[in-house]
Amino acid sequence: MPAINFSAPVPDLDRMMTAYGTSLLRLCYLYLKDLHLAEDAVQEAFLRVLKNYHRFDQSGGEKAWINRIAINVCKDMLRSAWRRKVNVVEDLGEIPHEEAGFSAADTTLVEAVMELKPRYKEVILLFYYQDMKIADIAAILGAPESTISVRLKRARDILKKQLGGWYYGEED
Repeated sequence: MPAINFSAPVPDLDRMMTAYGTSLLRLCYLYLKDLHLAEDAVQEAFLRVLKNYHRFDQSGGEKAWINRIAINVCKDMLRSAWRRKVNVVEDLGEIPHEEAGFSAADTTLVEAVMELKPRYKEVILLFYYQDMKIADIAAILGAPESTISVRLKRARDILKKQLGGWYYGEED
């Protein structure tokens, strides 16, 4: 593991953890479906932020940069050999939530989002759960804004079809 470069600019890690910690935990949990793995992912993401802060382009958004790091950590964890061999027990009631935000009382929507292909799940999580704009999501995922818009539309269409009238009481 490379050493931390102490001559580089030092981030205000306490501020970043306070500002982004809960939302990163929610994002990682929804991505990994395991609270303990999500906590590990958030820790690893902040370690990577600390190690690579000297590479951070100040012209880009800090939140977008940190979210990209967290997503990459989650992807790395999902690709690991250990993860593929372990049967993770899902308990959507453990999703960390903010007071005014997500309620885990009815997990129908969350379960449907988690069943989406990764490219659709990413845009839904970033757009709705992280309140990011399409331009920011495009920057994080390294894709054109038009691609992100199409993925978001397709994800919505899939969810609408999958959920039917679940949310609005509509009939098919």
